[in-house]
Amino acid sequence: MNRQRISAIAHQYHSIAAPLDSDSADLLLRWGLPVGDERVLDLGCGRGAWLELALDGRPELQVVGVDLDPAAFENVPEVLTGKNVELRVGDAAEYSSEEPFHLVLCMGATHAFGGLLPTLEAARRHLAPGGSVLVGDGYWEREPGPAALEIFGDGSGADPFSDLAGTVDRVVRAGWTPVFAHTSTTAELDEYEWSWTGTLSEWALDHPDDPDSAAALEAARVHREEWLRDYRRTFGFVSLVLRRTDGGA
Repeated sequence: MNRQRISAIAHQYHSIAAPLDSDSADLLLRWGLPVGDERVLDLGCGRGAWLELALDGRPELQVVGVDLDPAAFENVPEVLTGKNVELRVGDAAEYSSEEPFHLVLCMGATHAFGGLLPTLEAARRHLAPGGSVLVGDGYWEREPGPAALEIFGDGSGADPFSDLAGTVDRVVRAGWTPVFAHTSTTAELDEYEWSWTGTLSEWALDHPDDPDSAAALEAARVHREEWLRDYRRTFGFVSLVLRRTDGGA
């Protein structure tokens, strides 16, 4: 069972592919979109949940979403079919545009660029002067054990996780200033994981004749056990609204 299908099923009832509730997401967008007529780019947009939220009450936005999975754009909500919306199938790391964007999002998809700092470098290429980046990534709430390091990376990569203070320090050293942030609560993280594993499990139980049913049930079981035993209250998630420290002029 491929990763894209697992993710599509698991996020059926939690359209934001990150541990955030709707109030937290709305607050982040209000910081990133103060005017309401900006140009917005979502790199690794999935089914466009963030773009849908951004457009709610902001009909003048011009939005672009890029995702590698063509199935992500099947049966999108009506708000994402308007003339001010462009959904493009392709590698987010290779996307280019002649016009810059006032807000660039990459929420829970930094793996597509190789980590947080490479994601910010990619976002910088698309950002208009004075614009903002909204990026979400993991960090360590406490010292991870060997199992958590195996799941999320052992630190030997080019852009490993650190604690929250270390994560912000790295961002600042890379030339960015945080203007707002949200650290996901334990309740948000738990709700996300229970929704992810529960939705995938329920789908498998409801579709016993599907060729992927057994694989889906096993994927949910493995994920649930890793979360409960290995990284619950160790892994955290932070969403940062950032501006270029040099102003981007």
